[in-house]
Amino acid sequence: MSDHETQAVPSNREEHPVLVTEGLTIRFGGHVAVNEVSCAFDRGTLTAIVGPNGAGKTTYFNLISGQLPATSGRVRLHGEDITDLSAPKRTERGIGRAFQLTNLFPNLSVLENVRLAVQARTAHGFSLFSMASNHVEMIEAAEHVLGRVGLLDRAEDVTATLPHGDQRKLEVALLLALERDVLMFDEPTAGMSVDEAPVILDLIHEIKSDPSKTILLVEHKMDVIRSLADRIIVLHNGFLVADGDPAEVMRSPIVQEAYLGTGAADHV
Repeated sequence: MSDHETQAVPSNREEHPVLVTEGLTIRFGGHVAVNEVSCAFDRGTLTAIVGPNGAGKTTYFNLISGQLPATSGRVRLHGEDITDLSAPKRTERGIGRAFQLTNLFPNLSVLENVRLAVQARTAHGFSLFSMASNHVEMIEAAEHVLGRVGLLDRAEDVTATLPHGDQRKLEVALLLALERDVLMFDEPTAGMSVDEAPVILDLIHEIKSDPSKTILLVEHKMDVIRSLADRIIVLHNGFLVADGDPAEVMRSPIVQEAYLGTGAADHV
């Protein structure tokens, strides 16, 4: 390999990772749910996090997004240590987590939920007394996002009345409206019908095409992982046991034996 080839760096990567976990650990009594997981996530990539039930995937997500405090270890975003920040503060810094947002305003309309998310990323915060012109602009932005997720026709519905599939679409809409740098999806198509799931997957694929975004995805469906992931990391009993190219990771004996099993090509 030439010196030029050795020094080549993919154009969609930063010199430093966007998000890093360093020895991230959490204990619940005598149980270690996540055990010294160190991992770096680059801009412009989608990483699938897989493993058997109880492996620590969602707990790892909770440690990154701030829903749980780490027993030890660090979380860094754009080089800043955010380990001691609350979940809302981490959101302000640039981490967006889907599927934990719609409970904020269940009694408001779908449109108002998204408008408030648009408003939250502006200097107006959550003030309900914005100038009329700004209000109109935010409504238009919210309607645009609802159009992207196929919910514009339900804009005036009360959020709490939405069926499960539409609630998931709204959760993605809120995440899009917040415009975060790191986007975290925890089993985004769980509980959705075969007709509804492609809308969410197409949206994630669209987001992935934006080189400024870093995406983390917890998923069990192998077809979804194959279509979206640039990289797979595997957790087992809280440990990081595999990390790399999807095809390479899925061929590794430890993954085949511990997580797929013989003839389990459609599950992880």
